[in-house]
Amino acid sequence: MQEIEICFPNGEKKKFPYGVSVLDITNEYEKQNHSIIGVKVNKEIVSMQEKIYKDSTITFLDLFDPYGYRMYQGALKFIFEVAVKDVFKNVEVYFLHSVPKGIMTEIKGIEITKEDLSKIKKEMANIIQNDEKIIKYNILKKDAILYYEKQNQLEKALNIHNNPNEIVSIYKLKNHYNYFYTDMPYHTRNIDKFDLKYLGDNSIVLVYPSSRTNGLVPEYVHYENIVKTFLEGKKWLKIMHSSYLPDLNKEISDGKIKDFIEASELVFNESISNVAKIIQKEKQIKVVLISGPSSTGKTTTMKRLSSYLKAFGYNTIPISIDDYYKEEIERKDEKGNIDYESLDAIDVSLFNENLTDLLSGKEIYLPQYDFTLQKRKFNTIPVQMKDNTLLLIEGLHGLNDELTHQIPKEAKYKIYLSPFIPLGIDRHNYVSTVDLRLLRRIVRDNRDRGTDVSKTIQLWQSVREGEEKYIFPFIHQANIIVNTAYAFEIGVLKVFVEPLLYSVKNDSPYYEEARRLLDSLRNFYPIPSEYVSKDSILREFIG
Repeated sequence: MQEIEICFPNGEKKKFPYGVSVLDITNEYEKQNHSIIGVKVNKEIVSMQEKIYKDSTITFLDLFDPYGYRMYQGALKFIFEVAVKDVFKNVEVYFLHSVPKGIMTEIKGIEITKEDLSKIKKEMANIIQNDEKIIKYNILKKDAILYYEKQNQLEKALNIHNNPNEIVSIYKLKNHYNYFYTDMPYHTRNIDKFDLKYLGDNSIVLVYPSSRTNGLVPEYVHYENIVKTFLEGKKWLKIMHSSYLPDLNKEISDGKIKDFIEASELVFNESISNVAKIIQKEKQIKVVLISGPSSTGKTTTMKRLSSYLKAFGYNTIPISIDDYYKEEIERKDEKGNIDYESLDAIDVSLFNENLTDLLSGKEIYLPQYDFTLQKRKFNTIPVQMKDNTLLLIEGLHGLNDELTHQIPKEAKYKIYLSPFIPLGIDRHNYVSTVDLRLLRRIVRDNRDRGTDVSKTIQLWQSVREGEEKYIFPFIHQANIIVNTAYAFEIGVLKVFVEPLLYSVKNDSPYYEEARRLLDSLRNFYPIPSEYVSKDSILREFIG
């Protein structure tokens, strides 16, 4: 009998029959490893049903792998949807958007009570314990369109219509079919960690583990302002008849996207104007702190807020926390890595000294950090607070009171920025906030710094880890949440980012991530950047 050789992650090599299935190999390996979610064969994610006909290297994906994590999340959504539809007949499940540590869902067609959660959780547990199979089907595009039209999921049918491929994928769990824009596990048995939190009004948060929670289900912390801001954006899109991606694509194909863009800018400007009005009313506020993770538009938001405050009679002094980085040698660890993320990288002592001097009316020289030389210098023009002057401070650590420990609480106003797009791809899939920020950063870093796409993707994981440690735990301290995303912006970014992503060669370790991002852009119609105003947040990234 002809045999092939399979190389395992631990370096072990083993012979298998020619044409062995990935599932058979996985079942044998899983005797010692009980958390396999997906498999890569020769660096490519494949179905468990696939057969192998040549010597290959196999990699097993778990929750701690980025692709395994997405597969886990997609499978959990599917399990939740199937459980809800099996427990409550004639209902529809909507996955609205991600929230910290979970996904916000909505059930329509029945009034859900808090007590109903136990029924849903029990059915989900049954699906997992029964090790139900999630079967992948590749079907003709026209058949998929017909199926979704019969299900009255017209936005899904339109998305498939816009898909250039004539063969599309769909998954089956029990008697239900769906697609969540990710590869799926073959079975449900390892998707066994989750929780449900009821928010009221038929809204439930699906809580799931990640590598950042050490594979454990985290305690859900509700951020009312984040949910409120998202729902306001969702409500506005409904008024604009653009709740889903096909609606937005129609605006583009009908030649109406310029009006939509202008309306979106007006809505954002109004949100910043409202913030300025709040600050105007609170006379004790002297320091405005603008924070948010990478690529949220902190610089542009600060400029826009400054303009509104000046219209209300205020003078403003802009300050960037990045200008208070310590010297490079003070931020290097024993391996030579430079700390850009933690509060320890900031000269907190000098920062507070400068703020207290300014608040006392002293004239000072602010520092400016030169990232090329990795050194701090000082401006030659002094600044001084006079009547009706506010300090506008932007940076990662703005919400953390340790940064401004010498400033009285009542003198501070904290703004948290997050670019979440309330536009749904369809009722079960949404635009990832993390992916949106990564696309923004790829474009900006390449344009401003000439950074290679692979380098940006490589650094992204450490950026995300820094955000989890140093930003997200302080969201609850924000006085207000501002959404800095536009529903249309993926179409604009697509024009700039697609060529960059295509430039990643197939021998790059970041090739798969580049292709995943390209695939996420597939259904978005391109939008000309000349429709974007010169002072738009998007200009911070596209130039």
